[in-house]
Amino acid sequence: MSYYPKKYDIIVVGAGHAGCEAALAAARMGCSVLMMTIDLDGIARMPCSPSIGGVAKGQLVKEIDALGGEMAKVTDKTAIQYRLLNTKKGPAVQSSRTQNDKIRYHIAMKEALEKEPNLDIKQAMVEKLVVENNHLVGIEDQTGFGYQAPAVILSTGTFLSGLVHIGFTSIRAGRAGEFASYGLPESLRSLGFNLGRMKTGTPPRLKKSTIDFTRFAKQEGDENPRPFSLFTKEIKMPQIPCYIGYTNKKSHQIVRDNLERSALYGGKITGVPARYCPSMEDKIVRFSERDKHQIILEPEGIDTEEIYASGLGNSLPMDVQIPFVRSVEGLEEVEMMRPAYAIEYDYVDPLQLFPTLETKPIKGLYMAGQINGTSGYEEAAAQGIWAGINAALKIQKRPPFLLDRSEAYMAVMVDDLVTRGTEEPYRMFTSRAEYRLLLREDNAEQRLMEKGNELGLIDDETAKEMKKRQKKISAECHRIKNTVITPSKEVNDYLIKAGSAPIKNATPLDQILKRPELSYQDISTLDGHHKKKDERIARHVEIEVKYEGYIQRQLREVEKFKSLEKIKIPPEFDYTGVHGLSNELREKLSTIKPISLGQASRIPGITPAAISIIMIYLKKTGSLL
Repeated sequence: MSYYPKKYDIIVVGAGHAGCEAALAAARMGCSVLMMTIDLDGIARMPCSPSIGGVAKGQLVKEIDALGGEMAKVTDKTAIQYRLLNTKKGPAVQSSRTQNDKIRYHIAMKEALEKEPNLDIKQAMVEKLVVENNHLVGIEDQTGFGYQAPAVILSTGTFLSGLVHIGFTSIRAGRAGEFASYGLPESLRSLGFNLGRMKTGTPPRLKKSTIDFTRFAKQEGDENPRPFSLFTKEIKMPQIPCYIGYTNKKSHQIVRDNLERSALYGGKITGVPARYCPSMEDKIVRFSERDKHQIILEPEGIDTEEIYASGLGNSLPMDVQIPFVRSVEGLEEVEMMRPAYAIEYDYVDPLQLFPTLETKPIKGLYMAGQINGTSGYEEAAAQGIWAGINAALKIQKRPPFLLDRSEAYMAVMVDDLVTRGTEEPYRMFTSRAEYRLLLREDNAEQRLMEKGNELGLIDDETAKEMKKRQKKISAECHRIKNTVITPSKEVNDYLIKAGSAPIKNATPLDQILKRPELSYQDISTLDGHHKKKDERIARHVEIEVKYEGYIQRQLREVEKFKSLEKIKIPPEFDYTGVHGLSNELREKLSTIKPISLGQASRIPGITPAAISIIMIYLKKTGSLL
């Protein structure tokens, strides 16, 4: 086999959201990186919803940003609507979401990649991994030409054995109109990887000028939107509304009458679908008591007629899709520009990964994104930066980058995948994070920016500014706790007007701020402290004071959690000699190879008694790290 003359440190296969973050992180850390993609015009394409963020997903984007990633920056350059979700709930579950111009998003991310000096980008289909003695040495493309690197990151999305379904018509494709890879999954199987099958889908795209928007409710974005990225100074894109409507009994009857012609219910699809993003067929069958389902018309960009019809996803044939879509009020005359479809693809069992996202069977091989069984741009991007950082650190012979569940949502996701695995498309939820009050959007920089600086992804000046903000937050929290307001007519009139009870005795400001109906601005007015504060600082202070009791409780829980995390297990530890464990538990532990007692405790089926037995044997054999 002939090889490209230049040898790289790292090759990234795939240029979706995972591949982009992986390639940029590794290159910015000083590694020579090659990104390989089937289609250069498909870099960072938004094949499904033209949006970034959402509940828990917004936290992931903020974390990527705090580490020095690119997703939030590109989001702000291309966002055409901002919305902060769950504003009526506590800060632990508040998350940002944007609608984006998908073409501009692709262009902006491609520009960032092309300008990165340590990064080369080439168009080719990777067909085979080249391995010697269980060590990755390079890849081979579909022409038989090779590229050499001691580390490869696979971020292949839905392209492994991708199969698009529209009714009973099936097309080999990674996305509609794009080639799928059938050689690479066979290469993975031959190397000992366990592959499964998953299914996702996308709704139709509708022509804007054929929609009667007067029949839909307009959904505007936030009046004063907050940028996604810490580095964005100004939002420049025009803001555009979305529109909300509903299916009806006629819509549902059309689907019911044609269920057997659906790829999903007609037996064509074997992959496991996502429970949390059901197709229209699933909604009709699983929620048969409902006579309507919400749909949202989302613009795909400023300069396009295409409208993403969220909620209308299906795998029905075209002759059914057309009357089904046109049964919705306001869509009676609509033209479909692209049909809805379902897609099946291969994924690799994530239990075959270490927490660094390096694979157990092959050294130097990393995986990120949907190949690990996840769904969503944000989940993919977070795994991408995680894998890119760890591949670069291994090349540089530096310790791995590992966060625990109390430090980041991305750590929760990685730990879930490599410890518990997944049998359905994994999606991030706030409920997955035990310490979600500590993992808010507003404190992502405090949690992760210093780590980004240590990795070389955040410059020193930016890190210094973050530390200054942290000092200001601490100082302001201290001031509020040590400032007392005495009752007066002026003070009590203000409190009553704000819907709060008057005070009868001298009261510390922090106790007043803990009242749910009052804000940081209210207490600034009450004590006459009108010095202008950075909005980020003000919001952080308000949360820290209001939720102080809950935060302290979670911090105490974290200390207990970390006691087990600190007890490391050597990778070569032999569980077959541990008496008192069942054969099933020995097999699970030998397969997953937990790096700590904490990770071992989260393996399904592992009991406190089993943890005690492992602890005894670690001490007995002198294996405690």
